Amino acid sequence: MKKMKMLVIVLASLLLVLSACSWNSSDDEETVKIATMTTTESNIMGNMIKLMIEHYTDENVEMINNLGSSVVLHQAMVNGDANISAVRYTGTDLTGALKEKPLKDPEQAMALVQKLFQERFDQTFFDSYGFANTYAFMVTKETAKKYNLKKVSDLKNIAKNLQAGVDSSWVNRAGDGYKDFVKAYGFDFKDVYPMQIGLVYDALAANKMDIVLGYTTDGRIASYDLVVLEDDLHFFPPYDASPLAVNQLLEEKPQVKKAIEKLIGKISTEQMQKLNYEADNDLIEPAIVAKRFLEKNNYFEDQKEE
Repeated sequence: MKKMKMLVIVLASLLLVLSACSWNSSDDEETVKIATMTTTESNIMGNMIKLMIEHYTDENVEMINNLGSSVVLHQAMVNGDANISAVRYTGTDLTGALKEKPLKDPEQAMALVQKLFQERFDQTFFDSYGFANTYAFMVTKETAKKYNLKKVSDLKNIAKNLQAGVDSSWVNRAGDGYKDFVKAYGFDFKDVYPMQIGLVYDALAANKMDIVLGYTTDGRIASYDLVVLEDDLHFFPPYDASPLAVNQLLEEKPQVKKAIEKLIGKISTEQMQKLNYEADNDLIEPAIVAKRFLEKNNYFEDQKEE
């Protein structure tokens, strides 16, 4: 009799363990997983999406932070490791994930990117948050004054003497990468050093580089008082910023889609630079920057649903 009771207890325990395992697996499948890159901007927007979803739904949200590049981010989405990308850029994905030729017209680029992500990956590339984070060459004020630099073409006679730090994902990209840049502008730099985008500003401020390729919304432009050179030949394609999500998630959880959509068109390029500045210059955590912005705007609760 004792043996029978002991067997019942053991079996009951096993059932509880198996049930717990099954529950955890189910939970994992239903978790909203937001992936971000190493940039401040990506982390701010990732936290913003997380807070919006938590504000409007009861969903469990997990952050997958600091993926090294847009390529890694894209692969995480394709593999099912994440179901939302915090921020993606039309110009980057057009030539990167989609392997298409760059387009100069912002509306054409957005339309093509949205169409191809639906067709090839069953993913929704949302309309823009409202800001564009375009590549731009920048120098210190001292360098700009010394060589009278205002636009990229002004570099032609001095580029052969300059060391340039650039985003590692940009160097070998077809269509709008370094080789095509050289063809378009007709000059080459003395040395080109690929590096993580977050390091280029520090390298420039420390005089380890003469010129760097950065992002137009980066808060460190103001922090380091840098001069952004005009892309006078309009070489760089549009890089409108948008969230991206797998369609299965949006279909199964329509409230998640609605929460994301409330951010569309709500953040200008100038506003994004200010948010980045708060994190990079004032050293406020991206999660706090995102929360303060949403609280200030009442989580866009006054926005009417279409």
